[in-house]
Amino acid sequence: MTALAHGTFLGSGTLIATHLVPTHKKGSAVALVLAGLTIANIVGVPFGTFIGQEFGWRASFGVITVLGIIALAGIWKNIPVITESYNASVMQEIKAVVRPQVLLMLITGLFGCASLFALFTYISPVLQEISGFQEQNVTWILVIFGISVTIGNLIGGKLADWKLLPALMVNFAILSIVLAAFSVTLHNPTLAIATLFIWGIAAFSIMPGIQLRTMTLASEAPMLVATSNHSFLNIGNAFGAYIGGVVITHSGLGGLPWLAAVLALIGFLLVIVIILTDKKSGHIQVDQKNITSITKHSQPN
Repeated sequence: MTALAHGTFLGSGTLIATHLVPTHKKGSAVALVLAGLTIANIVGVPFGTFIGQEFGWRASFGVITVLGIIALAGIWKNIPVITESYNASVMQEIKAVVRPQVLLMLITGLFGCASLFALFTYISPVLQEISGFQEQNVTWILVIFGISVTIGNLIGGKLADWKLLPALMVNFAILSIVLAAFSVTLHNPTLAIATLFIWGIAAFSIMPGIQLRTMTLASEAPMLVATSNHSFLNIGNAFGAYIGGVVITHSGLGGLPWLAAVLALIGFLLVIVIILTDKKSGHIQVDQKNITSITKHSQPN
């Protein structure tokens, strides 16, 4: 039941955030919403573990309930009522999702997340068995990774406001290169942590741009697209973890960085296809108009 709220909240949350800021700051607004997720992982995981260990697992759920009530009160008090100049029908929402350009962007995001979780799912045994870290050190290394993904997410928002598609292309290229290098640096503990930090920045720099791009492509009916983006990202999470397990079975943990690099390379190639398709159809010229239209169709009171 709690999982059902995940995509709905992030999808509608990012959409609302874009309504509350000027056009040139919409990427940063999306990034700020997504940053809440990464910061929650940095703070919430160790805090939740501490609460569970000291007061029992039921206490962790009690704290989550209290935090949910506080969040609800904050939304009620601070988020203005947003009026729609028109209401898209269910069929309009569905048609927006299945548009080829939207689907291509959603699939690109899928491969981005598959690249992340193909390696991250198994990062603890990778760090212990290849890099030689002790189990108790892995938790703090993951905190470092959490900080890096938060930084990457905020950088990605700025890049999306600047040059969305070119930034995505460069991000995917850097991500693929960093992951390939990880296969070498993993054997040195210091270099492994440094590469992991850069990997986190590169991996999450793509997220705001993907979210903003899908919403602008479906500016006439963006709600289902905004939530569908997170569905595709979660499918990528599961796919990456699954195929990572297959690689471990056949080639061991050392093959995971290469797998993640290949998946990121596929994302890079898909962005190139998107750019070429846009040039051919003229969508690059209208993207900024689509971003503006999101605000025009929904105005806060």
